This record gives sequence, structure tokens and C-alpha cells, in this order.
Amino acid sequence: MEIKTLHENKDSIKLLIEGASLAFINALRRTIIAEVPTMAIENVMILENSSLIYDEILAHRLGLIPLTTDLDSYVLPEKCSCKSELGCSKCSVSLMLNVEAADEPLTVYSKDLQPQDPNVKPVSDKIPILKLAPGQKVKLEAYAKLGKGSEHAKWQPVSVCVHKYYPSVTIDEKKCDSCGECIKFCPRNVFKLINRKLIVENELDCTLCLECVKHCPKKSSPIKVTWVKDKFIFYLESTGALPPRRIIKEAIKIINEKTDEFLKIISQMEENA
Repeated sequence: MEIKTLHENKDSIKLLIEGASLAFINALRRTIIAEVPTMAIENVMILENSSLIYDEILAHRLGLIPLTTDLDSYVLPEKCSCKSELGCSKCSVSLMLNVEAADEPLTVYSKDLQPQDPNVKPVSDKIPILKLAPGQKVKLEAYAKLGKGSEHAKWQPVSVCVHKYYPSVTIDEKKCDSCGECIKFCPRNVFKLINRKLIVENELDCTLCLECVKHCPKKSSPIKVTWVKDKFIFYLESTGALPPRRIIKEAIKIINEKTDEFLKIISQMEENA
């Protein structure tokens, strides 16, 4: 298997993966979405709430705020020895919210959440939580813990995680008269006319929609659009909870652990047979 990074920043990564099966690529995608743990608020203790927002709605909004995650310092609640509902310092972290509107209406943002651990905090300071009228107050303590996307979407580490086959676009120069009709209908600007000759300029951007073939004036289109069966483009966007590269590493680690467990079970079955 060969992997090449096509694009990467702090929020997203695009990989070119060659020599892998569709089953493995899809397993990687599903593991990222459902199995890679992140921090999210699960329990909220409302001490005072005189706003117009019900306690349940407020708690739900807090749970959907993405939190930066430190996987090296915390463990999943089911793996923690404390067995406590609210958790301990090994599996849980608290965030305090204590705000009051004075003489003017006040918008409460995620920056107003005060984390116990500076490594576990809202990924953005600009997420609105609620509005307070003059004299209204909210005071609460929220408890965040590690969880998986298979349990609730708030624990998913990604907002986007997709893959597609690597496209292959070819032009039969003997048949093509470079009329340029395909350029008009291609949504991703794959083709370009240079010196009155049609060329494939952005093959990687092709979505395999076949619009170029459908709108070609010739009955037998000189354009052939297909894909490479063992070559994929893999793209993900992080919610900010974990860096994109760390998300992929954790997913591969989980796949390896599940594979080892499966092989161990098979071995035990063979011994007992």
C-alpha cells in the first residue's frame, strides 16, 4: 500500500491511497466516524438557570460543542477503574459556566465555559450558547468524558469523512474534434482547450458524473471516464477535537486491535475443535 498526502492543514487532510481494497478503505472510514473517541459534555449539573432556555435544551446545546481532546491523558469511562457515573480525573473533566447579564442583554458564548483542564476546551470561542436578558443568570457545572460516535454523533471526530475511486479520464485524439462542449457541462473544470486542442487538466477533480460523455455531440464519445479499482482519494475534515493525522492513526490502531482480537478468537476456536 502506498499513501501520498495531497493536501493537509490543521482541520483537514486529503490522501491518495494506492494498493488497498475498497473493503479496507470503507473500514477505515467507518472506524474514524464510529470508533475514534473524543471528548464531549455528557452530564450537566444546573445550579441556577433564570434564562428562557429549559435546562434540558441548555444541556443538549452544551453537549454539541466540540471540545479539544487529549487522548494521552484520559481513558474511556468503561475502561476506568472508578466506575463512577460522573467519572474521575482519569476519565472525566469538568467545565464551569457562571454568567449573569447586568443592565443589558448578554450573549453567552463557548468562551465563557471555564475548563478544569486547559487541554480540554471548546474548539472555538465563538459558539453561541444562549442569550440572557438583564438580571438573568446561568450557573452550572458540566462534565465531559470520552465517547465514540457509535454511541452519539457528538463524539464523532469528523464533520466530513469520504472516499472515492481515483478517476481516469482519457481522450481519443483521433475521434475528438475539440469542439469544447464537454467543457460547458463539466462541473469540476476537468477539461481545457489549449491551442484548439482538448486536454485533461484536472483529472483528480473528476467526480465520475459522466456529464462530459452525455453531452458530447458525437454518438460514440471520444472521452472515456472510468476509475482505478485499487486507488482511492480519501478526505476528512476534523471537528477540531483531534488533528486529522491523529484521527487516522487512532483509527488504524483500533483496526489493528480488532484484527488481533478476531485472530485470537479464531485461534481459540481451532484449539477447541
